[in-house]
Amino acid sequence: MDLYYLPLVSACRTVLMVAKALNLDLNKKIINTLKKEQLNPDFIKINPQHTIPTLVDNGFTLWESRAVAVYLIEQYGKDDSLYPKDPQKQAVINQRLYFDMGSMYPSLANYYYKIFFTGQPGTEEDFKKIQETFDFLNTFLEGQDYVAGDQYTVADIAILSSVSTFDVLEFDISKYPNVAKWYERVKKITPGWEENWQGALDVAISSVFPLQREALNNHDCKMDFYYSPRGSGCRTVVMVAKALNLELNKKQLRISEGENLKPEFLKLNPQHTIPTLVDNGFAIWESRAIAVYLVEKYGKGDSLFPKDPQKRAVINQRLYFDMGTLHDSFMKYYYPFIRSGKLGTPEAFQKVEAAFEFLNTFLEGQEYVAGNQFTVADIAILSSVSTFEVVEFDIAKYPNVAKWYAHAKNITPGWQENWDGLLQMKTMYEAQKAK
Repeated sequence: MDLYYLPLVSACRTVLMVAKALNLDLNKKIINTLKKEQLNPDFIKINPQHTIPTLVDNGFTLWESRAVAVYLIEQYGKDDSLYPKDPQKQAVINQRLYFDMGSMYPSLANYYYKIFFTGQPGTEEDFKKIQETFDFLNTFLEGQDYVAGDQYTVADIAILSSVSTFDVLEFDISKYPNVAKWYERVKKITPGWEENWQGALDVAISSVFPLQREALNNHDCKMDFYYSPRGSGCRTVVMVAKALNLELNKKQLRISEGENLKPEFLKLNPQHTIPTLVDNGFAIWESRAIAVYLVEKYGKGDSLFPKDPQKRAVINQRLYFDMGTLHDSFMKYYYPFIRSGKLGTPEAFQKVEAAFEFLNTFLEGQEYVAGNQFTVADIAILSSVSTFEVVEFDIAKYPNVAKWYAHAKNITPGWQENWDGLLQMKTMYEAQKAK
C-alpha cells in the first residue's frame, strides 16, 4: 500500500502506528506540504482535496487519517480489539476520534502552528482552548485506563499522536493527572511509538521551540436527545432517527442561556456539547458518532453504513470532511454574521468555496457523496449544505452538488423537520441583515 505522508504531521503518525499494530508494510511516499508538493497535479489526481495522509490500497484511495486507520483495522485486523464491533463501544471510539479532530487538533494548530507563519504562537484565548481540551480529556479518562473505556483502541493511538505533539512543544501535561498517567501507559504499549516520537520531534525543530524538552433492539424505545433545532449536527441525528423509524425524546437546550453548563447535563456530557443522546443509560455525543451508532444499533440492514470496509472507509472520510472542512467553513465565515452581524474574512469565504469545490469533485460521476448508494454521509452533508442555503450561498455554481442536493432533499426522511429548524436560523440571519 502506498502512503503519502509527512512524518511531522500527527495525523500521518496515527496511520503509521495503526499499520505497525497490524503488521502492515506501507510503501511510504513523503509529500512535503511545506513545499506545496500536495498541489502537484499528479497528487491531486489521487486526492482532489490534496491532503495527507492519503492511502492507496490496490487502487482504492482514501484520505483523512482516522478514516484510514479504521479502514486498515476493518480490512486487515486479525480481530476487532482495536475497533470493536459492538455499536456502543464503536460509538464512544468514534466520539473520541471526532474529539481528536474537532477539539484537540484545532487547539494545537491555532496556538502552536501559528509560529510557522508568524514566528509567534497564538493568543491567550487560543491557549485557553488547549487547557479546556485537556480538561475534557482528563475527565474522559476518570476511572478508566483508556480514552474510550477499559480497552486499548484506535482512539488511544490517534489521541496519543496528538498528545505527543503537545509534549514536544512543552505543554505541561502533568497538570492533568489522568492524561499523564494514560500517556505514560500507552507510550509503552503502542507499536510504532518510536517512529511517532521522532516525527513529533520534527514538529518542535521546525517550530524552533527549545527541546528540554444494552438497550433492546426495539424501534419503539425512547431515547433522550438533547439538541437545538437550529444545530446542523442536531438536524443530522433527527433525520437519521427518522430514517430508522426511531422515536427520540427531544429535550431542547438553550446554549445561549448556558443550559448545557448545568451540573445535571455535565454529568451526561462533560464536554457540554449538543447533540447528546442518552440511550438506556448510554450517553454519547458528536452528531456523526451518534448517527453511526443509531444505524448500527437499530438499523434493519446495513445500507446506511455498509459493513464492507472500503465502503465504510469512504463514508467515514466524508463524515470527517463534513466536520473538518464543510461545516468548519460555515462556522468561520457565516456564523459570526448570525451572532454579531459581521461576516468572516475573505480568506474564510475562500474556504467555503474550496469546500464546495471538493464536494463537487467527490460527486463527479456518482449519485451520492460516498458512491452510488445513499448512506449516513449523505444525511450529514445534506444537513450542512442546507445550512448554506439559508444564508444565500450560491450552491448552483457547483452543478454536481446542486443536482445531488435536489435529489437528497426529496428522498431523505425527516427533511421537513431539518428545514423547519433552518427557518429558525434564517429568521436570525434576516434580522441581522435588517440592522
